[in-house]
This record gives sequence, structure tokens and C-alpha cells, in this order.
Amino acid sequence: MASISPPMQINDPAAYRRRGELEVIEDLLSVRGLKVLELGCGAAWITRELVTRFGAAQVTATEVDAIQHAKNLALAALPAVEFRAGGAESIADPDAFYDRVFMFKSLHHVPVELMDRALGEIHRVLTPGGLLYVSEPVYWGDFNEIMRLIDDEREVRAAAFAALGRAIDRRLFRLEREVFYESEGVYPDWDSFAARFIQVTHTERNLDAARLVDIRAAFERHLTPDGARFFKPHRVDLLRRI
Repeated sequence: MASISPPMQINDPAAYRRRGELEVIEDLLSVRGLKVLELGCGAAWITRELVTRFGAAQVTATEVDAIQHAKNLALAALPAVEFRAGGAESIADPDAFYDRVFMFKSLHHVPVELMDRALGEIHRVLTPGGLLYVSEPVYWGDFNEIMRLIDDEREVRAAAFAALGRAIDRRLFRLEREVFYESEGVYPDWDSFAARFIQVTHTERNLDAARLVDIRAAFERHLTPDGARFFKPHRVDLLRRI
């Protein structure tokens, strides 16, 4: 990959601060009064915050998991939010329609062969000078050592990082900021952890009994009377559309 200025790093262990995603958003950019696209909204908890806390005028929130999308449609009415089924590689909006685009831990879920197309679509629907906020989990640390037993994402996370670099090299975007943060996750017991990360609708896990035993043992090594506490590493890349 060609050199990038300022340089991007897939991980920087010395740069982490302990904070939550919402604090990072607050520090990096404003959405007040703007049109926002969230690609891969999951259970829509950040979608809600984009409107109620940060004051976005309009949010379109997409999701590829049909089960989760149906749940989102059944949520109590959120002002100025449209839930839509679909992926980042095909965005059903006109050119230069959005001021901000967010991807919260979703770029690495785009099929690798479609990542470049997805970033091209994001460039198309962003206004000139608009901002793309990409938050990705970093393949590092104690929590990752458990999660890789469930679904080893080393290759797809590296592919997502490389796709961002290519989009910059193609002069679709310019890197504005890169931030590393650790968010706290506390799980009272094995059942709560399994419900959150194993019994999911967006991915078919197909874990056999022996693998489940290994995952549970890895989790329970961190279990205390107060639950299992992890600090989960993330990287945020803030890119400006050229």
C-alpha cells in the first residue's frame, strides 16, 4: 500500500485511552442539524443517540441481518430515523445526499471483495467535504483472545484496514484523525457472555461442543465475583471526502 500522510496504523498500543464510543464521537465531529447515514446499525442504540443526544436532523440506519432489521422496525418511534435493509456496497440514495456516514464495527463485516465498492458508494453519497467515521475492533488483547475462538477475524479486520488505505490512495478520502480507545465490557457470568456473542442472529456460529468448552474456559479465567471485566481495543479513522 502506498504511503499515507498522516500515517495510518492498524494498532498503536501506546495510544489507547479508556472511554466509550459516544465520547469519541463527541470529541471528533458534530452531526447537529445534519443528514446522517449509519451503515450496519445493529440493535440501533447508537442510532438513537445520534438523534437524541447529538441532534442529527435525519438518520438513515441500515442493517443486513433480517432478524435484527425486523426488531428495529418494531422499536418505539424514533424521530427522524428511517430503518432500511441493505449493505454498504449498494446504497439507495442519490449522490451527495449525506453530511456524515458512520460505520460502527461494520466495515469488516462487508464481504472482502465488496469493501472497495462499499467505500466508493460512501464517497458517492457523501457531500464534498463530508465525513466518514469508521470504528473497528482491534485484533489485540485479552478480549480478542476469547473472541478469536468464536470467530477469528484477523483477516477480515486487516482487509478492512487495507481497504481504507486504498480509498485514501485513490483520493476518495483524506485521513483527518486516527484515535485508539478501550471501552469497558463487564459480563456477570458465562450465560450473559454467550447470549451476547454466541447466540447471535447475524452470523451462523456452528461451534461444536469441544470448541464451546474451550471458549467457556477462556472466559471463566477472567471471571471474578463481580463478573468478567475487559477493556476492548478499538480504532477510529475519521476520513473527509475529497
